[in-house]
Amino acid sequence: MSEAEAGQVRETVAAVYRSESRRVFATLIRLLGDFDLAEEALHEAFRAALEQWPREGIPANPRAWLVSAGRFKAIDGIRRNARFDPLDEDAENIAGNDDPESWAADEIEDDRLRLIFTCCHPALPPDAQVALTLREVCGLTTEEIAHAFLTAAPTLAQRIVRAKGKIRDAKISYQVPAQADLPERLDSVLRVIYLVFNEGYSASSGATLTRHDLSGEAIRLARLLVELLPEPEAIGLLALMLLHESRRAARASATGDLILLEEQNRSLWDRDMIAEGTALVERALATRRMGPYTLQAAISAVHAGASRADATDWAQIVGLYDVLARVEPSPVIELNRAVAVAMRDGPEPGLALIDAILTRGELADYRLAHAARADLCRRLGRTAEARTSYERALALTRQEPERRFLERRLAQLGDA
Repeated sequence: MSEAEAGQVRETVAAVYRSESRRVFATLIRLLGDFDLAEEALHEAFRAALEQWPREGIPANPRAWLVSAGRFKAIDGIRRNARFDPLDEDAENIAGNDDPESWAADEIEDDRLRLIFTCCHPALPPDAQVALTLREVCGLTTEEIAHAFLTAAPTLAQRIVRAKGKIRDAKISYQVPAQADLPERLDSVLRVIYLVFNEGYSASSGATLTRHDLSGEAIRLARLLVELLPEPEAIGLLALMLLHESRRAARASATGDLILLEEQNRSLWDRDMIAEGTALVERALATRRMGPYTLQAAISAVHAGASRADATDWAQIVGLYDVLARVEPSPVIELNRAVAVAMRDGPEPGLALIDAILTRGELADYRLAHAARADLCRRLGRTAEARTSYERALALTRQEPERRFLERRLAQLGDA
């Protein structure tokens, strides 16, 4: 194989890592029964791929090859250790499972769904459930998760370590719960899936606005969950994510700059996703068991149904936010309602609501609150206040497209 061909193989390995590593990892956890052992086996498998694929060619099923390689690397490590310590029962089970059909084929039961239920086990604290799932199911870095939690990275890392230890010590089983136990486990799983989606739909940091791999994975997991447990809120969450995702192509320019909802080219919106999401909203609403995800999806459906920004039914959106605020009180929901009020009644009433929220101090470090306030001040001609709020939002953002957008707004204020 020439150097150029070897380079292409290395690029293929990198692409497979991006697309398949978390699936391989989930299957290795099922086979090995240990997070850290599976993580080490995953890296050993990709190291072997970098060494062998340039010589032997890319296998027909890279995922199965990697699972096989990782598993046997782990077995080798266990047997080396057994020279000093006898194999325990779990290690013997790992080494004894030599049926390739039991781990290589695409199973009906999805390993990543097993993994997310394990990470969301009620024996773990809620913040640990979310952190562990984002780290182990989705592969986010500790720093990215810490930013999402507004938590110091070392604190977050310890939280993940303790959660893994709890799973190991309590021998929490790696499986989808029995049907009778599913409803009580659902809320934490939905919360985690939505956080995964949000990280993909609007990345917490970095050079790009979105991470399609994460939002696509969240939608895939939600589809599996709806098939498994078609509860109204699972349906509502899937609808919400589809309606958000339908706008992806219109949310950024060709150069990666942020485009606000009111300025998007709506012909770029994915009408198939909108149709599916709207039908799911109607299905969830028909149950008359409306939770926060279903209500947020209904709001998104109103946006999706407007052919132009100025045709948006803001009165209906404010009414839905009123219901949502009663179902799930939250300062972020209050903020979103305030923006809707500003669109319905004008910037001054909306600004008064945002100022009241910020005065309470609950969103003092939330960049979108300051960006929303800056925009309303700009519309009212209160340039000095707008500049102060834009600068505060700019200091809080870690995403480059948002940074460029806020810098443009500040420059426009200077020109004015």
